[in-house]
Amino acid sequence: MTLLLLEALGALLILLLIVWWTMFSGRPKGELPPDAHTDADAEAAPRKGDANSK
Repeated sequence: MTLLLLEALGALLILLLIVWWTMFSGRPKGELPPDAHTDADAEAAPRKGDANSK
């Protein structure tokens, strides 16, 4: 029984390591602030009042 609990704990630790790695290994300072959008994002979305948007 103890061996099963240790194996489950090990699997949980590996899962948490994978989740942490995928969330925080991409950017050196974490996620960008919400107001830091690129110009490509602004150009891709149609704006209200543009002549081309109908």
